[in-house]
Amino acid sequence: MATCSRVFILVMDSVGIGELPDAADYGDEGSDTLGNVAKAVGGLDLPNLQKLGLGNIPGVEGVHPADDPIGAYGKMAEKSTGKDSTTGHWEIAGLVLEHPFSLYPTGFPPEILEAFERATGRRVLGNVAASGTDIIQRLGEEHMRTGRPIVYTSADSVFQIACHEDVVPIEELYEMCKKARAILVPPHNVSRVIARPFVGRPGSFVRTERRRDFSLLPSGRTLLDAVTESGGGVLAIGKTEDLFANRGITRAKHTLTDAAGMRALACAAAEPEERLIFANVVDLDMLYGHRNNVQGYARGLEAIDQAIGPVLQLLTDKDVFIVTADHGNDPATPSTDHSREYVPVLAYRPGLRGGVDLGVRATFADVAATAAELLGVDFQCPGTSFAGMLN
Repeated sequence: MATCSRVFILVMDSVGIGELPDAADYGDEGSDTLGNVAKAVGGLDLPNLQKLGLGNIPGVEGVHPADDPIGAYGKMAEKSTGKDSTTGHWEIAGLVLEHPFSLYPTGFPPEILEAFERATGRRVLGNVAASGTDIIQRLGEEHMRTGRPIVYTSADSVFQIACHEDVVPIEELYEMCKKARAILVPPHNVSRVIARPFVGRPGSFVRTERRRDFSLLPSGRTLLDAVTESGGGVLAIGKTEDLFANRGITRAKHTLTDAAGMRALACAAAEPEERLIFANVVDLDMLYGHRNNVQGYARGLEAIDQAIGPVLQLLTDKDVFIVTADHGNDPATPSTDHSREYVPVLAYRPGLRGGVDLGVRATFADVAATAAELLGVDFQCPGTSFAGMLN
């Protein structure tokens, strides 16, 4: 039986809160995205997240505990193998992966590149693991001269294609990504193909906001599927639709910035059309974590916090608002890749008591189990619901 009308899930992309026990297996010892950012900038001003209980989570540094938090608070471990956005979001939605996505730290093998070149009619440049901002500076001029797309990867399971918007029109870049997506299936089980358009001149290339992610279809049923199958609406905000390959989604708002994503979230709170609102805000990861920009990360967190305030004011006693993350990406460490970390989980329902310690949850899938119980949706997953702790 449903006990609420709507569940909001806000994923603050990359806001980890300390290394997981297996972080060393991923080269992520010492990672603590929130704590290290706070330490580097001398503290964070996050009044809304503080009020929800972020600083009350044991081990969280940089945010003072609230004397009387209005939300329930805890932290979650990732049960799936991996630390990429697709894995994290799928687990939040109740799908735990038993096998990791394919990684290509030394570049993609000939059978992938040859198939891609045949499909697109263009030879490629690069084929290395690299920072996206660095590789366009190194190869951008040659790309402009030859028209050859820049292909690269990272420590995550991604096939990234960078093209100058004046050389390869954006729709053609998206079509190239779709062709790559069709190639990168088992045994080359790559999580995401990412369009990375850029503009500018040699020496001053910059990436644009027209990035798109093309993910594999989820390998099993998710919370989003369960809600839509029950007749409820699911609104995807930000890159959520891409991460779920648009499955289980009835409406999407593909925002390009965190500010736009948070505005869309506030609009959704004011207009009760969907039962599940699943939002991702990615700037913290994309603009700051991957670029080791500690100051930018701090500013981005504070901007999200400010935007959460109006959303909280629009919620009714029939709504539950959950804030979490999908992995870490500590800009204060030498690495520019995602980090294997615990993530926060904050849950708020107007009119109900706050200050409940949710403890350490064994899997991100606890969010899906909780949302399904709150919405009265039939959904079995590896998570354990904490809905009863929100009464």
